[in-house]
Amino acid sequence: MSQSTPGSRARASRHPVQRAAAAVGAVFLVVAVLGFIPGATTNYDQLTYAGHQSGALLLGLFAVSILHNLVHAVFGVAGLVLARIPAGARGFLLYGGLVYVVLWVYGLLIDFDSAANFVPVNTADNWLHLGLAIVMIVLGALLGRAPATRTA
Repeated sequence: MSQSTPGSRARASRHPVQRAAAAVGAVFLVVAVLGFIPGATTNYDQLTYAGHQSGALLLGLFAVSILHNLVHAVFGVAGLVLARIPAGARGFLLYGGLVYVVLWVYGLLIDFDSAANFVPVNTADNWLHLGLAIVMIVLGALLGRAPATRTA
């Protein structure tokens, strides 16, 4: 007969929306760290604190800066913290998804070479932001309604 510890039972009985929010938060933390690693970030020598003049590209595709990486880190930590309870997890996914809708629209409206592009973003970021928005909102909406399952 195996004994379960309180922590393992809590993990096993986590609501699906909590697991989804924790996974999304963990991905954001990984992306934040990768943004500071030469090789994972091309043109690393061009990484600036903020602004469109940062020439650094995460995975050779997505515009990043120190500020952009720090925002990913904060977003990741928020996801992990809010994943502790179902309502927090659902809120993180839904409202975080809405933040990404706003970022997508923002990226469509600004001139990439202007001071308004302080994060910075590029076309690849824009479409990634739309994809993240859709995935997060769908996860929050669908999983947030699912009943919690208990495993013994």
